[in-house]
Amino acid sequence: MNDSYMDVLQQYEGETLNVRRGRGAWICEQSDGIRLLKEYRGTLRRLEFEEAVLTELENAGFDQVDQYVRSREGALIATGEDGSRYILKKWFLDRECSLRDSREILTAVSRIAALHRAFRKISWREEWDLGSMVPPGVDEEMKRHSREMKRASAFIRKKRKKSEFELCVMQHFHCYYEQALEAQDGLELLEKKQGQSRLFLCHGDLDQHHILIGSQDVAFIEFNQMHLGDQMTDLYRFMRKAMEKHGWDPRLGASMMESYDRVLPTSREDRACLYYLFLYPEKYWKQLNYYMNTNKAWIPEKNVEKLKLLEEQETGRRQFLREIR
Repeated sequence: MNDSYMDVLQQYEGETLNVRRGRGAWICEQSDGIRLLKEYRGTLRRLEFEEAVLTELENAGFDQVDQYVRSREGALIATGEDGSRYILKKWFLDRECSLRDSREILTAVSRIAALHRAFRKISWREEWDLGSMVPPGVDEEMKRHSREMKRASAFIRKKRKKSEFELCVMQHFHCYYEQALEAQDGLELLEKKQGQSRLFLCHGDLDQHHILIGSQDVAFIEFNQMHLGDQMTDLYRFMRKAMEKHGWDPRLGASMMESYDRVLPTSREDRACLYYLFLYPEKYWKQLNYYMNTNKAWIPEKNVEKLKLLEEQETGRRQFLREIR
């Protein structure tokens, strides 16, 4: 972003008191609050969708979200002198949720449940039925990843001289691939049984970077992946990050589920969905995907270490899977 940001800020109400760089954008202290100005390359329709949902959340009292700010002309997008497009939104100076602090993790999970509960009260609109707002089912994504795993395995198997990384991949491929098939088949069957009844608004990219812990409340930011889907994918994403950080501690996993259930009780189908999401070897697939899309002649040692860590944590992961099923 260049220094024309001040010209863009003049298109909005309020006096700008201070500006600094942050999160790949400009964090602005204005007379009416903290704002974030950033360049935007998406569509106007996507912005209108996000603004409409965030407005309903705010009207329902869930106002700790980074709602968009319209310009003096009532536009969601402001254009700079060089033709670049920008958005301005409400912002927070709170820090990201710490995955090392179990109390913060449990606080975040309870607020995720509250966000999901608020999402369920928002009626889906016909004009939202397109593109990124209604992506393919999770089972379809799993099938694509499984095909990629199989291609990587076939490629490595044909090599005469294998690197340490490739040997690690092949050592446990059969086990992880079987998990992948069981997860995708189970989730496909679940989605066929439940149909549209399991679909609600989801944040879409819910991790510690998008949950800000304040002294009074928790804020959620970056709704640019928000869509209609299964809310358990949100919970899974955050829980997986936390569980990996804590070596798949079953007590933490149980506490997170209890924190969520106290606000929004999970059904048998929710638990089954979570089970299949956790069963799918996503971290293993990521390593194979990285391998197939990079220089295969040299794989960083850290990638070998990641594969070995997966195996070390497998016992804890399997124990957790038995408990949430």
